Amino acid sequence: MQIILLERVEKLGQMGDLVTVKPGYARNFLLPQGKALRANKANRERFETERSQREADNLSLRSEAEAESGKMAGLAVNMVRAASEMGQLFGSVTSRDIAEAVSEAGFTINRSQVIMDKSIKTLGLTDTRIRLHPEVSVDIIVNIARSLEEAETQLKTGVAVTGGVQDVDDEDDNINAAVAAVEKAESAEAEAEAEAEAKAEAETEAEPEAQAESAKDDGSADGNEASKDA
Repeated sequence: MQIILLERVEKLGQMGDLVTVKPGYARNFLLPQGKALRANKANRERFETERSQREADNLSLRSEAEAESGKMAGLAVNMVRAASEMGQLFGSVTSRDIAEAVSEAGFTINRSQVIMDKSIKTLGLTDTRIRLHPEVSVDIIVNIARSLEEAETQLKTGVAVTGGVQDVDDEDDNINAAVAAVEKAESAEAEAEAEAEAKAEAETEAEPEAQAESAKDDGSADGNEASKDA
């Protein structure tokens, strides 16, 4: 089927182009969406009459879209979803979800402006294209995490936070804690042994002195007894 494009259509043509497409594509999408007209004589004449105004309107809308694109550059929307330890979502994130998240961020769009080959089914960061105008689009980051805290971590690191990663971290923490406990026990044991050795050494040094003192006392007592007998 031959049609006249009323706006730029990606991979098809620019405004005013006469192109041939499959009938189903024209009837189900291009014609109902107001993106094209059937290429008959009446529509060709109509388009040529309206062409200047359409081009002026398109230029104005494109300028607005470019301004909006500049504001949206670098935008990241956080979405909290339940997921398995491997990062697989219990469900999926669709173009409708993303459109709602972008709108909540202050930029009004609809789901048809979100360009996706398929829905998102895993945690992490996904670059997603938003079409603001047939000739203007912008990439945003869709950040899917199990909590806002994890979403912030993902933005900083660029890596999805999954249960597997957390388990590894927890295991490392447990190992470090065990090593610290063993080192503390060994240190306490060494201190106890050192104290015991010091005590035994002190007792060993004190024993001869005690024996000498005892011998002295015994000698003195014998002298006194001898004096009495005399």
